[in-house]
Amino acid sequence: MITSDTNQKNVLVEDEDIPYEEEILRNPYSVKHWLRYIEFKKEAPKHVINLLYERALRELPGSYIIWHKYLKLRRAQIRGKCVTDPAYEDVNSAFERALVFMHKMPRIWIDYCEFLSIQCQITRTRHVFDRALRALPITQHHRIWPLYLKFVSSKGIPETAVRVYRRYLKLCSEDTEDFIEYLLEINRLDEAAVKLAEIVNNEQFVSKHGKPKHQLWNELCELISKNPDDVHSLNVDAIIRDGLRRFSDQVGHFWNCLADYYIRSGLFDRARDIYEEAITTVMTVRDFTQVFDAYSQCEESLIKAKIEEVDRGGATEEETLELDLRLAWFDYLLERRPLLLNSVLLRQNPHNVHEWHRRVKLLEGKPKEIINTYTEAVQKVDPKLACGKLHTLWVAFAKFYESHKQIDDASLIFEKATQVPYTEVDDLASVWCEWAEMEIRHNKFENALKLMQRATAMPVHKGSYHDQSLPVQERLYKSLKVWLLYADLEEVLGTFKSIKAVYDRIIDLRIATPQVIINYGVFLEENNYFEEAFKAYEKGISLFKWPNVYDIWNTYLVKFLKRYILFATCRRSRLKTHFDTIPYIFSSSNW
Repeated sequence: MITSDTNQKNVLVEDEDIPYEEEILRNPYSVKHWLRYIEFKKEAPKHVINLLYERALRELPGSYIIWHKYLKLRRAQIRGKCVTDPAYEDVNSAFERALVFMHKMPRIWIDYCEFLSIQCQITRTRHVFDRALRALPITQHHRIWPLYLKFVSSKGIPETAVRVYRRYLKLCSEDTEDFIEYLLEINRLDEAAVKLAEIVNNEQFVSKHGKPKHQLWNELCELISKNPDDVHSLNVDAIIRDGLRRFSDQVGHFWNCLADYYIRSGLFDRARDIYEEAITTVMTVRDFTQVFDAYSQCEESLIKAKIEEVDRGGATEEETLELDLRLAWFDYLLERRPLLLNSVLLRQNPHNVHEWHRRVKLLEGKPKEIINTYTEAVQKVDPKLACGKLHTLWVAFAKFYESHKQIDDASLIFEKATQVPYTEVDDLASVWCEWAEMEIRHNKFENALKLMQRATAMPVHKGSYHDQSLPVQERLYKSLKVWLLYADLEEVLGTFKSIKAVYDRIIDLRIATPQVIINYGVFLEENNYFEEAFKAYEKGISLFKWPNVYDIWNTYLVKFLKRYILFATCRRSRLKTHFDTIPYIFSSSNW
């Protein structure tokens, strides 16, 4: 063992250290030789190995690897000791000396910050974190911030943590959700709501947790609605109504949040107004159910609270009256539910004829409201978009007036109904027939006959019955339904000539059915116009093909044989013609 003088200091050198000492004397700036020597002495006492590191760093103060190993060793040497031990401060001094040369090395800063964190020196640790951020380039800041945030969040210093978070978000705004979670943890709800409002209004923001926009809106609405006393920097009403406009699939939830906000604020009348506005504006049954259930539960809870107050005997007369009013309002609310639900369906599809009929049934016993409903229905339902038969609304409207002995008003409704541009001719024909039948029910047969004459009048522009480009009013003259009612009225009120003219007109328009032909023939026979009846049958035969013509042939031949079997000789040629066709008609191949 010898003693040598190195850099004016006495260093104890063992015999086995001499080769390493000679190497570093020859190569004092070689990191490799110093590391080899350090590795050889790793089992030596700590003051020896520390001195060796100090010697190496005196020669190579800019060596990252030596500083890193040295600082790691110094921390390991004091592991398990109390943080108040002076040895901790020695290690801190070593870190400070290292940072004089290693201030651009993030690993050194990280190790130093972690080491200070366990010493509970909050202010000093925060200053070191700040120094690290100032010393390192911004591209390395992502390595410091997580440790910094973890440190300030775990030490119970909310004000400092909030300020640090605000600085961090200037660099990484995508982590705003983490800041919001922390604010909720420390019960700073107002600032949390403000930050949440900022990200939901930022179209460029993308949640790192994969939350869609509507989920963030839901979280914001729940936060501000459940904490009205803590959130005072936002206009809650405006925010929730903005959500109503943005997300049509969450309307019921947002309405309930807005009402809940006023309930928790103690503004029960305002909450009721919100519920009323909601149930009269929502567009789907699901949203209506959500709002109505919440509304009824709110009213029921208020009633229970009032009942408990009355039972305790502390209620005044005014409070008792308020309880009665609330009970009456609750009953009224439950009674209105079917009508309110019907209103939702009509807002969803105002062209639903069946729902308009259902609404009239719900208003039974309220004539003024029924008239208003019918008036609104016939104005709103578009014939081209109608779900159901639009003409049934007009007919029901007119029959309502008829049931109240207002025949003139009913006729006025029918008159307007005949001007509606229906999509099907049969709808218009039904209106005319219902109008005529109403006149018949009130023994106004002449009026009914005039109506049928108007309905079957030839239009100025003739067209095909199936030509959709023409309005139904110009195709009504070919409606068999109208002509049949006209024929029935003529048979009761008209002359032989007028009745025959109606049937001939039906045949000329080529809208007759086999039954119409047979009825025409029977009518002529009853009036002893046998030849005319046979002509009518022959016209019918020319209109139809097999098998539709079978009934006409069958009726025609039976009646022909019955009348002329005794006069076959004088009508032989014509009879032979008809007999020749009989085998064909009744042959098995034609059945």
